Amino acid sequence: MPSLNEILAVILGGGRGARLYPLTQMRSKPAVPIAGKYRLIDIPISNCINSEIFRIAVLTQFNSVSLHRHITRTYNFDAFHQGWVQIWAAEQTLESADWYQGTADAVRKQLLEIQSTGAKHVLILAGDHLYRMDYKAMAEFHWANKADITVAVQPISKEEVTRFGILKREANGRISSFVEKPKDPEVQKKFISRDEPDRPFLGSMGIYMFKTRILIDLLTNFPNHDDFGGDIIPEAIKSHAVYGFDFDGYWQDIGTIRSFYETNLALTTPETPFNFYDAKLPIYTDTRFLPGSIVEDSNLRDVLIAEGSRILKSDITHSIIGIRSQIAAGCVIKDSIVMGSDYYERDDEGLPIGIGANCHIEGAILDKNARIGDNVTILPFPRNADIDNEKWYVRDGIVVIPKDIEIPSGTRIAPE
Repeated sequence: MPSLNEILAVILGGGRGARLYPLTQMRSKPAVPIAGKYRLIDIPISNCINSEIFRIAVLTQFNSVSLHRHITRTYNFDAFHQGWVQIWAAEQTLESADWYQGTADAVRKQLLEIQSTGAKHVLILAGDHLYRMDYKAMAEFHWANKADITVAVQPISKEEVTRFGILKREANGRISSFVEKPKDPEVQKKFISRDEPDRPFLGSMGIYMFKTRILIDLLTNFPNHDDFGGDIIPEAIKSHAVYGFDFDGYWQDIGTIRSFYETNLALTTPETPFNFYDAKLPIYTDTRFLPGSIVEDSNLRDVLIAEGSRILKSDITHSIIGIRSQIAAGCVIKDSIVMGSDYYERDDEGLPIGIGANCHIEGAILDKNARIGDNVTILPFPRNADIDNEKWYVRDGIVVIPKDIEIPSGTRIAPE
């Protein structure tokens, strides 16, 4: 059987991330913080390391400085290890002066780099999903079936069918047809492939394993096919052995503010669907030398607190408190994500980073380094409400305070 050393993992670093705006105002989607101390990019890189795939390239393009900084700080193998994590940024070349035009085009523009690694197989991953997966099992399935391409697939409900690439799979595991995000009920009916009424469809997870030579042929022979789900996979099914590998574990696409908010808050409950504490398969991140958090005379229920924080005489429920968070006395925080801070302040001029005294914050996301004055009230808006303000935003009813923003004392952000 082939070796895992023959696999190159290519993680798509994401484009503009418009649906996660304003969290992507100053960073790319994979650099968005999650669970108080991690970033989204930590998930696929950790999955690769835990699956013993040690050659990893991250394709980046948009607002990528903080992503580059995080990766170079965090993922350094020692001199006696063959592995590496490299950043392949979009660049102008003699062949092309364009930015990446889609998922497949991003990989097409890096074919020379891919070939130079000598890898016989390429594993293509997204940088904005939360899941824990053993890619080794997928690789073994790929080799056992002598597949040209293997697509990771998951059961999908009728409500979700318009968000995914939906496929039809034969008894031998081979994919016979594929449609991207079908909206027509008649088309949907043709793709029902499971007896389970709750989840009758099979959806692509956007995780693909290619034989390298097949990937090169498809990207070279179809230069206008810019997307894997919409173009390359449907084309490949006509002429190549494309198989579907089953994954039925927890998997969440964090593509919108609502999904980001709900996925994070689910981590605060005892029955959290995703466990960051797996001893055998940890999720790695930047090693920070931070003190333990101090909680003084406070009431906490279903709260995830990252290190380096200080909470004074406050009442916090169903919330995430990120690294270096500073919360003054008398605050009520509920159903909210406080991302914390990138650094500790050395001087006390102006409004300090953190949350001032006697604030009431509910149904909100406070991005890193936000400065919230005293007596500030933030309340959720009705679902589907979208508002753009100079200092704050509402997305699907969730109030978002962008990174580095000051909210003056006494401000009230709430439905009228």
